[in-house]
Amino acid sequence: MAIKVENITFSYPDSSVMAVENVSMTIEKGERVAIIGQNGAGKSTTVKLMNNIYKPTRGRITVDGIDTKEQTTAQIASHVGYVFQNPNDQIFNDDVVREIEYVLRYWKLPKEEIRRRREEAIDVTGIRPYLETHPFDIPLPIRKFLTIAVVVAVSPDYVILDEPTAGQDLWGCAQLKTVMDYLQDKGKAVLTISHDMEYVAENFDRIIVMAHKNVIADGNKKDILYQPDVLKEAHVKPPLSAQIAQAMGIRGKVLNLKELAAAVNLEKQ
Repeated sequence: MAIKVENITFSYPDSSVMAVENVSMTIEKGERVAIIGQNGAGKSTTVKLMNNIYKPTRGRITVDGIDTKEQTTAQIASHVGYVFQNPNDQIFNDDVVREIEYVLRYWKLPKEEIRRRREEAIDVTGIRPYLETHPFDIPLPIRKFLTIAVVVAVSPDYVILDEPTAGQDLWGCAQLKTVMDYLQDKGKAVLTISHDMEYVAENFDRIIVMAHKNVIADGNKKDILYQPDVLKEAHVKPPLSAQIAQAMGIRGKVLNLKELAAAVNLEKQ
């Protein structure tokens, strides 16, 4: 079971300019995949096509065999959850609990099931201290975890996180890892768009690189992040640890501080 993107092209209404062109990729359940590239590469448009916010101008997207063109956005949202970069674009209730429960109540799930999903989502996202706070009075970085809690409660098989580390401190980045571990333990796929290469290198094994409104590379993180021509074309720099290792002439592929320290010690021997 997977999201299959097959040669999709998309142009915005009343525009002849293509936002993405002939893009193909497959996202399997249980995977962690990062899409990287500069602004305008087509990353956000591609994932919004997966979520059925947009429909392809040409090509085909299927989610577990379901053609998105034949479904509403709400129908696909139960399979593919999308967490926007700006949480204010998603929150519309004036109460945290009602925000989390809204879709579950719309589905008319049993009260006990609603309670179970709500409590699990609250705990995994760490937002329990803010349950009595108006959503728009919650600090913006924490507010993002409210929108993540909504998606966790809905429990789609594919979860898209758009620039999740933006504005996050160390607590927020650690909590993101907790959320992603939880989702992967449940067999969910986690797909992120990010400019934060440290976060990508630490948390994702597969990286898709986009440039010129198309995919230019797709593979294991250690292969992708050590392809200077690909990164240059996508206007992306490797993680700082990799840059330091390369500047020091260290052999091997280093992607984080722990690996850098080990490589330095090895070089000294």
